[in-house]
Amino acid sequence: MVTVTESASRKLAELISQQAEPVAGLRLTVHQGGCSGYQYGMSFAEAQQPGDWVGEFHGVKVFVDAEAAPQLNGIEVDWVESLQATGFAIRNPNAVRSCGCGKSFETH
Repeated sequence: MVTVTESASRKLAELISQQAEPVAGLRLTVHQGGCSGYQYGMSFAEAQQPGDWVGEFHGVKVFVDAEAAPQLNGIEVDWVESLQATGFAIRNPNAVRSCGCGKSFETH
């Protein structure tokens, strides 16, 4: 369903270790909005919720709820460091259109 690269997993593990409250993993979400129809969301999850898809990548758990699963199926989360940008990048093979910032997308 979702993949997380080794570099993204390392960065997530680092960020999770710095949190004051316990973190079970990363929650990926989709919200309507943005210039292309949907926006990605990422947050720390305190726990798995009923109906979540759960994956584990290099020791980091990732949670996706059933509502977001169709839009996120097949995505890859990566950590990118370049002269132009540093941060998490999401590659979505289902996106038929996305905005220039890469934070919103449209699927069929």
